[in-house]
Amino acid sequence: MRKGEETRTRILDVAEAAVLQKGFGGTSIEELIAETGITKSGFFYHFKDKNELAKALLNRYIENDERIYDEIFSRARDLVDDPLQSFLLGLKLLSELLSDLPNGHPGCLVATVCYYERLFDREIRETNRNAVLAWRRRFRGMFEEIVAVYTPREPVQIDQLADMVSSVLEGGIVLSKTLKEPNTLAEQILMLRTFVKLLFQPAAEVSRG
Repeated sequence: MRKGEETRTRILDVAEAAVLQKGFGGTSIEELIAETGITKSGFFYHFKDKNELAKALLNRYIENDERIYDEIFSRARDLVDDPLQSFLLGLKLLSELLSDLPNGHPGCLVATVCYYERLFDREIRETNRNAVLAWRRRFRGMFEEIVAVYTPREPVQIDQLADMVSSVLEGGIVLSKTLKEPNTLAEQILMLRTFVKLLFQPAAEVSRG
């Protein structure tokens, strides 16, 4: 990695940690400059303003989230052909991954942008919206495969069910940080797994599983 790329990455790392702890409004360019040990001109060489920094942070965060979801649910599908069992395994793997974080999940930049959306231009707000819609499409696709094989025991809207995955993930982060209980997010994912299992598996199979 070139020196310029290392500096940019360092700025993004420090900024992400600060934003997740204090929000965009509470994070100043001056403190990022001090923390990274660069000059003000050095900072503005990489990011012309705070809005551009936010865009870079958000895009990096979304790409990382997509990579994690791709790896986990692709691995689950490679191990299990059945769409329901594959999805349940993916949730279990995701829960295990998050359980390994010693201090819990640091927070979600997508949610943070939503909280502070008045600070940002339309491009960033649209990027944020598109990220949430991409999560909906991802999980809707999985649930559509499940519904093709399994009849839900209660009537459900697939989009709402897909959004529920994101809601549990985001809500679990909030609970974990508020209660200062690092395992809360992983536990909420396992509860979602139980709900999906109860929703789709016939009663006899659930009692045995």
